[in-house]
Amino acid sequence: MLDTITEELSGSFAAVPPLIAGIRLSAALGLGAVIGFERERREKPAGLRTHMLVSMAACLFIIVSQQLATMPFGANDALQVDPLRLIEAVTAGVAFLAAGIIFTSGGKVRNTTTGASMWLAGGVGLACGSGQMPLAAMATVIVVTVLAALGAVERRIGRD
Repeated sequence: MLDTITEELSGSFAAVPPLIAGIRLSAALGLGAVIGFERERREKPAGLRTHMLVSMAACLFIIVSQQLATMPFGANDALQVDPLRLIEAVTAGVAFLAAGIIFTSGGKVRNTTTGASMWLAGGVGLACGSGQMPLAAMATVIVVTVLAALGAVERRIGRD
């Protein structure tokens, strides 16, 4: 039983059972929350809820693509599943959202780090959706470490 769940969590182009989909969506939501909490703590325009939603949406798109890949749409040789197209669409959508919070004020560009963290939250969601939760967790730990550590360095040298 544990081997079956482990195989299903690791991702493939097979129908994703509801329990596994729920685990993947929950992981994306939780890891997006970790990134969003750091941004929320710094009172940035995109915080906890935004990062959670971006990560979970990206996860959902991958799960839906896996479900669609198992549906009969004609002859097997006519079916073309290209996960890269979906990843490109998700990253473009997230980049559009991230670009919306980046603005120029007083000759300075603001919120680029928050925009980048939203983009990364999308990547974390994609990883969760494809069953790569350890990779998503590692990326989350790294990004939060970078945001916190380098944020402290920037504040020390008077740049924020």
